[in-house]
Amino acid sequence: MLKQRVVTAAILIALLLGAIWAPTPWALVLILCVMASCAVWEWLRLSYSDKPLVPTLVAVAFAFMTWGYARQWIIDAEQGLMHSHPFLLISPIVLAYWVIGVGFMLAMAQTQKRQNPLALSLFGVMSIAVAWAALVDMWLYRGAWYLLSMMAVVWVADIAAYFSGKAFGQRKLAPRISPGKTWAGLGGGVLAVVAWVLISSTWSGSFGAELVANWSWFGAMVFAVLLALFSVVGDLFESLLKRRAGYKDSSQLLPGHGGVLDRIDALIPVAPLAAFVAGPWLQALLTNPVNS
Repeated sequence: MLKQRVVTAAILIALLLGAIWAPTPWALVLILCVMASCAVWEWLRLSYSDKPLVPTLVAVAFAFMTWGYARQWIIDAEQGLMHSHPFLLISPIVLAYWVIGVGFMLAMAQTQKRQNPLALSLFGVMSIAVAWAALVDMWLYRGAWYLLSMMAVVWVADIAAYFSGKAFGQRKLAPRISPGKTWAGLGGGVLAVVAWVLISSTWSGSFGAELVANWSWFGAMVFAVLLALFSVVGDLFESLLKRRAGYKDSSQLLPGHGGVLDRIDALIPVAPLAAFVAGPWLQALLTNPVNS
């Protein structure tokens, strides 16, 4: 099992780094399209049905749709044309549901059976589409370092939560959903993300630098806390879906690691939130609400 995990992780890291440092944006965008489509397939298996027909059809349609959008998006970016992807326009709606709808479901912690399969499946497709668009947008218009420094928010939160939970965790955060998570782990993750955003803000071209430039040090810390909380919410919600469906992992697509969704569950709500708070939309809304 350990050997499988190491080999799979090494292959994934090599693919990711190779795509990021490739002389063309096509490689990474293709990987993002494949990952997002796999995540859609896994989400629908958890939220809708174990039977493969509907999840497979939707995932294939999603793959063709995202790749079709991506091709034109890359061409426009290479010609110096910048525009917001239509998926990003619905990000406020998706983010609001992550707060209200998902927050309510996590508070209720009903793990016995699937609920609202159509609604949660639609929400899953929309969430993954918006996250995919946010990642591609950052990659095409802001570059590798910006994208990696934003994704590091999720990695830092996860690692810090694990070690702080191991060291100090006693009180469970959501015992019915994910018994391993503790309040100490949550606190450690939040503090680590705040530290990461502030430290990385000193490096030109990073996600943290843009946050501080747009919102000041205090604003960047506030948004860092929100990003850390969203990462935990994404992780917990996938655990809830798996418990309802009776699965330990979202799939076995990644030997030794489970499924793609198991690896990117926290990134799905974090990516659109990061794009929203660091991009021009929220600033325009706050500074000129009438004309935005």
